Amino acid sequence: MHPPDSRLRDAGATAARQGEAARGSWLSEASGAFGDLGVLIPFVTAYLAIVGMAPQSVLVPIGLASIAAGLWFRTPFPVQPMKLIGASVVLYSQAGIAMTPEVVVAAGLCTGVIWLVLGLTGLAERLSAWIPREALLGVVMGLGFGFMLEGLRTMSAQPWGGAATLAIALALLSRPAIPTMLVLLAGGICASLFGGSSPALAALASLGAPALTLPAFAWPTLSWRALEVGMLLLALPQLPLTFGNALFAIVDENNRRFPGRPTNERAVALSTGAMNLVSSALGGIPLCHGAGGMAAQTRFGARSGRAPVILGITLLVLGLVFADAVAALFTLVPPAVLGAILFLAGLQLALGSREPGGEKVDRFVVLATAGIAVWHAGLAVLFGVLAHHATRRGWIRL
Repeated sequence: MHPPDSRLRDAGATAARQGEAARGSWLSEASGAFGDLGVLIPFVTAYLAIVGMAPQSVLVPIGLASIAAGLWFRTPFPVQPMKLIGASVVLYSQAGIAMTPEVVVAAGLCTGVIWLVLGLTGLAERLSAWIPREALLGVVMGLGFGFMLEGLRTMSAQPWGGAATLAIALALLSRPAIPTMLVLLAGGICASLFGGSSPALAALASLGAPALTLPAFAWPTLSWRALEVGMLLLALPQLPLTFGNALFAIVDENNRRFPGRPTNERAVALSTGAMNLVSSALGGIPLCHGAGGMAAQTRFGARSGRAPVILGITLLVLGLVFADAVAALFTLVPPAVLGAILFLAGLQLALGSREPGGEKVDRFVVLATAGIAVWHAGLAVLFGVLAHHATRRGWIRL
């Protein structure tokens, strides 16, 4: 038998090892929490910089939904902006169709009602059989091209800066531990500040002390026209894509990775409906649970619901306490960086949900070259040649 002091030492050592494991687990969860920023940042940037939505109205609902998803599903269950709606809002805005914050909120309200009905009635599973995958891929690819073209147009205001930003971004994408979109935003803001332009200095002066800023209740301000536009142009076109990526794919991904914590289509449909009602009530954007987000979070170490909770708390603090600072910082993003972010977001949208490997790399080169060709055929040829050799040498890995 071990003497009493030996047992105490053994117990202490065991407790220490458990404490170290817990700390390590929290570190990996924190790392995984921000693994999906590559999707979140481009769409948040577009909503703030192009549509003019309030930072607290965008960030607070995403934060609340992320916390709720982590606590309810107990897995790295992601909360993302609805991609088709986000891309459509940007493209319609550039085409002269009024896409105001009110229309975005109306689209979220309609989306929330639709998904609650689908979840409560069980129609979600039955309707999925009517939606061919080829149709979804065609729509997503077209929107991706539109997003890429808008990014190129934005970069044309600073062509050399845009080219340099894209080159840096492509190099960073080969290093998954680096949050590429966050680096691009930070670099662009720093460039504006060090450039010393008058708008940059004015924005810097607006970064005052932290202040509590609450989202306003948005439903009473909605007009019938906004509801009509939000439903017909945004909510209904998004519906088929959400069935594929944000309902069936996320259920399959969750149950495959975490068989001890399974979920089902009804629970995800109800969650989608509930979080969109909350988001629209607070003046926010339409949200979904994207399967790619779970893959991204687990890739960086997330293994439980703590990851979305960590992300949610971070976004809540930013939205509630630093909303003015966030708005000021986004005014500092130069066209070269904003355009590069939009281009990369469109490229990822066009790529679709493919597993890493040679096929995805080849499709990346083809789609990126095609997107640039819409703008400038000569530059597209040059890009295609350089991108081909870069991927063959392993300089670009997806």
